Amino acid sequence: MTGMAQATIGDSEFDRDTAVTPREPGVHDAELPTGWSIGGAVNGGYLLALLGRGLGAHLPHPDPFTVTAHYLSVTRPGPAVIRTETVRTGRALSTGQASLVQTGADGRETERIRVLAAYGDLGSLSDDVRTTAKPPAMPPYEHCLGKEHGDSSHPLAEIAARLDIRLDPATAGWAVGEPGGRGEMRAWFGLADGRPLDPLALLLAVDALPPATFEMGLTGWVPTVELTAHIRCRPAPGPVRVAVTTRNLAGGYLEEDAEVWDSEDRLVAQSRQLAVAPRH
Repeated sequence: MTGMAQATIGDSEFDRDTAVTPREPGVHDAELPTGWSIGGAVNGGYLLALLGRGLGAHLPHPDPFTVTAHYLSVTRPGPAVIRTETVRTGRALSTGQASLVQTGADGRETERIRVLAAYGDLGSLSDDVRTTAKPPAMPPYEHCLGKEHGDSSHPLAEIAARLDIRLDPATAGWAVGEPGGRGEMRAWFGLADGRPLDPLALLLAVDALPPATFEMGLTGWVPTVELTAHIRCRPAPGPVRVAVTTRNLAGGYLEEDAEVWDSEDRLVAQSRQLAVAPRH
């Protein structure tokens, strides 16, 4: 979808920027670049992928099946430490937990995010599918709106350079000052350097789109409190379609449900998060 040479899994910006360096058993060092930030705060999907990589290096099974994250404080670009622990190891699944901490100028550690996850082998799953779920009705990739239709001063611009997001025009009215009033956001999603998507990149995809509240006319940011992602299978080659909906904004909080569909019309990932509603 891009004219540039295609990056590969293991040799891409995403892989370099989610790399973890072992310090001792269960402890990894990481450097969080500014490029995955939104308004100075590191994106929650990127953090999910980063901790997912740390757990993948720690657990005996290769693929994330379910990952639940609690976002405890704002993560900033810079050095961080990831601590991992095995909770249980079984034949089909292994469960672990991970936390990311950063050290302040006063030398005190602050925990930013804590994750509990189950890992397995997506390649060993049955191909039996019985579902009523359907992929989102969206225009083709080339008929959707890319970065050239956005505002380079928008806070999404920091992370947007790493991503190839093509918004469905039906849910992009907010980008031209005409929100549609519905809690919906749909887009094609890929990585800007053409790296193929894998389970770790799907953890990024479930929290990489603009919030559905933008299309409701609420332009403030939406901090995630808790997010649970389910990875259902490895995606087929090509960009995926991501559909995000918000049905209930009440008491200052809202939910966002995301579905990710691959080029073979398979539901490859799902997520739900609780987030703080914007104030304007």
